[in-house]
Amino acid sequence: MPGTVVEDIEVTHAGQGGGTGIPGGGDDGDSGGGLPAIPQRAYFTAISMGLGAILMFFMALISSYIVRKGLGGDWQALRLPSILWLNTLVLLASSGTIEFARRHLSAGEPADFRRWWRITTALGGIFLLGQWQAWRQLVAAGVYLASNPSSSFFYVLTAAHGVHLLGGIVALVYVAFRAWPAPSTALGAAAARSRITQSTAAEITSIYWHFMDGLWVFLFLLLQLGR
Repeated sequence: MPGTVVEDIEVTHAGQGGGTGIPGGGDDGDSGGGLPAIPQRAYFTAISMGLGAILMFFMALISSYIVRKGLGGDWQALRLPSILWLNTLVLLASSGTIEFARRHLSAGEPADFRRWWRITTALGGIFLLGQWQAWRQLVAAGVYLASNPSSSFFYVLTAAHGVHLLGGIVALVYVAFRAWPAPSTALGAAAARSRITQSTAAEITSIYWHFMDGLWVFLFLLLQLGR
């Protein structure tokens, strides 16, 4: 009898300890492990909202441009630097190279993806250098920010677009040089559930880049035809 009582007490104590430890460990793992899962579609919602805000910003500038032009007789037609045509072709070419990059990524060809992606980044840098050269040509011709309302809007519109395009170049560099985990590994599978994947990042960046390209074509036509 004494031995039986002691054995029963030991078994009961062991069962309580085991039962308490298992839920406790599970709670710790649920609350402290990993990042909260973020659906990949949330990133597309975010970029759509961001592009909508950028569009409204530029529409406000364009509306001001049109209204100011029709207000008085002090508006003087601005002769645009010819390098803007070359800059436009460079930016349009970058839209093609970024699509080549995305196709290689979808086909599982990372080396070709990186090559075309870096070409796109380089073309974006060339475009910004070309825009800077256009400014220098205007300054050399004596056309400054305060020279005329037309020149003021030219500088403001091209500068605003250039800043936003620079943000796109930063995104291109991020996608190209970040150490993305391989989806086949356990770490890669966890990252895919909780963080943005490389394919999603590349697609979102390409959407932003195409938007910046189309926006520039519109601004260039406005400045060229609406002088």
